[in-house]
Amino acid sequence: MGAVTDRTPVTREDILAVAAQIFRRKGFHATSMQDIARAVHLQKASLYHHVSSKQEILLALLDWALDLLIASMHEVVSQPLSPEEKLRRAIEAYTAILAEHRDLAAVLLLEFRFLDPDLKARHIRRRDEFERLWREVVKEGQKAGDFHVDDVALAVRAILGMVNWLVMWYRPDGPLSTEVIAHQFSQLALEGLCHAECDGHAS
Repeated sequence: MGAVTDRTPVTREDILAVAAQIFRRKGFHATSMQDIARAVHLQKASLYHHVSSKQEILLALLDWALDLLIASMHEVVSQPLSPEEKLRRAIEAYTAILAEHRDLAAVLLLEFRFLDPDLKARHIRRRDEFERLWREVVKEGQKAGDFHVDDVALAVRAILGMVNWLVMWYRPDGPLSTEVIAHQFSQLALEGLCHAECDGHAS
């Protein structure tokens, strides 16, 4: 997104992108509507023409993140691939999205807990859909005899937890590319799930 200036018409997408940056830097509670308005060069009253509250902004950011993630998982599970390759591609896609959308990822993983209860329930239903798609991949491998796992939900949460922590330490100018990180994450996940060497597992 280009820089928002006084001469640039401000869109809802601009506001959401800037809000994600500020939420990531300051946290949801420490961010005011005035902070967001100032960052997009609007009067606070004008900001309310685009969004009604911080809660609306937070929910919109979470929806944006989950739209990306759920779409990527639907693409993976729909392909005629082995369970091992589906899991590898799911990890690659998830890693790439978290790395490319660092502000959005931080909001998704760290700030969702500040949603009001009714909005949080809605968000959790969508998050559960994302996790269900991961469970589908692991169950497929379990049924095929490729994955040795007693608790599919726990295995999925372990994999997601490993990748989620990326938001705390990944730097675009760091020594590891997202491709290398995703490959190593995939190796670790497959080593933990496979009875024996998975197809295409060896580096």
